[in-house]
Amino acid sequence: MTAPIPAPDPHVDGFLALLGARRSPRTLDAYRRDLADLAAFLGRSPAGATADEIEAWLATMRGRGLAASSIARRAAAARSLYRHLVLLGVRPDNPAAEVELPRRRRRLPRTLSPAEVERLIQAANGFAPRQLRDRALVELLYGAGLRVSEAVGLDRARVDLAERLVRPLGKGDKERLVPLGREATEALRRYLSRGRPYLDRRHRPELFLNAQGGALTRAGAFLVLRRLAERAGLEPERVHPHLLRHSFATHLLEGGADLRSVQEMLGHADLATTELYTHVSDRRRRETYFSAHPHAVRGRGHPSGG
Repeated sequence: MTAPIPAPDPHVDGFLALLGARRSPRTLDAYRRDLADLAAFLGRSPAGATADEIEAWLATMRGRGLAASSIARRAAAARSLYRHLVLLGVRPDNPAAEVELPRRRRRLPRTLSPAEVERLIQAANGFAPRQLRDRALVELLYGAGLRVSEAVGLDRARVDLAERLVRPLGKGDKERLVPLGREATEALRRYLSRGRPYLDRRHRPELFLNAQGGALTRAGAFLVLRRLAERAGLEPERVHPHLLRHSFATHLLEGGADLRSVQEMLGHADLATTELYTHVSDRRRRETYFSAHPHAVRGRGHPSGG
């Protein structure tokens, strides 16, 4: 027996049509499924739902063991629908605005150890144009903590080797200044003098170019790191551009850098985002302590003494 076809809902359909002009097809499909789930729970159009019904819907999801992130996404879909209906004057309130959501555990960023970073960098050694580019890319991602979009979108003119500075454009096209270490500066100098001229067939402004002379893409940067990780004996699926950004921040804090400076170098609008890296540093310090200190090693018996 086939499931009955749901009746058209002009309120939801109108909201989804408007959403489709601004959001990706993937997001649109997720919102459609979430609102269909709410309609199935209510047995009617979600347009007239009360705050108690929204709470009951979320409680049912908790009872089914859904992840906090999934529940939060469905609540966001409902909240957006009701915001739309309030703007249209269909209803006076947003019943999903005040519902209590489960707390989402923030995952600590994964990082590479300094030794693993060195192995990755050494895997990029070579004198061919693309090898020089790959070494410069890894050095810049780790040495300046750039987002992959910032690195592949970086124009040649935004790198000042004399002053050892890079000026990436971050979120909202906001420019920031990030210092470059000696290794990154030298890798970029070699790439610019002996690598990039052989790749620059189209006179592009971007710093990093692909084998055809076009701009290196995000996907291209991911492939570069995956290839280098394999060569370095690391897990290729674990190594990606953002992992180097995480490692940049964590290693700075472990080395004694102050939180505010790291925030500025990363281009974080909120200091709380940067503070997450202090937890990684704290965890690593604890692991080092318990594995190294004679009186702290777990599971070791106390020596007998008189």
